[in-house]
Parts: sequence; structure tokens; C-alpha cells
Amino acid sequence: MLNLPRGSELLIILFLALLLFGRGRIGSVFSELGKGLRDFRQALKGEEPENKNVEGTDDSPNNKQD
Repeated sequence: MLNLPRGSELLIILFLALLLFGRGRIGSVFSELGKGLRDFRQALKGEEPENKNVEGTDDSPNNKQD
């Protein structure tokens, strides 16, 4: 059986994470973690990850430079 932290143990772990990363950084850490997990799941399914186009790399007619 797994002995996962419960109750006060979980609160202590969260408090230590807050001290380690700071209040502002916690959100960005979890956001990046979520994006990484989403990309990993898409890769397992064989789907292409969502590409964020850099300026000038989009081949759509509205973005063509003459």
C-alpha cells in the first residue's frame, strides 16, 4: 500500500513549497507542470502538440509578408 501524506503532513509539505518557491512562483510552477503533462499525454496519443507560431513562421494568407 502507498502511504500518501494526509491532513497535517500535506499542510506541512504545502507550507514548505510556499517557502521554497514563494507565493508568486507557485502558480507559474503548476502552470508549467500542467502544460508539460498535457504535451506528454498528447505525445502518447500520437497527436501533434499545439504550436505557438513565432512571428513570420505562420503560412496563413493573413500573415504573408510581401
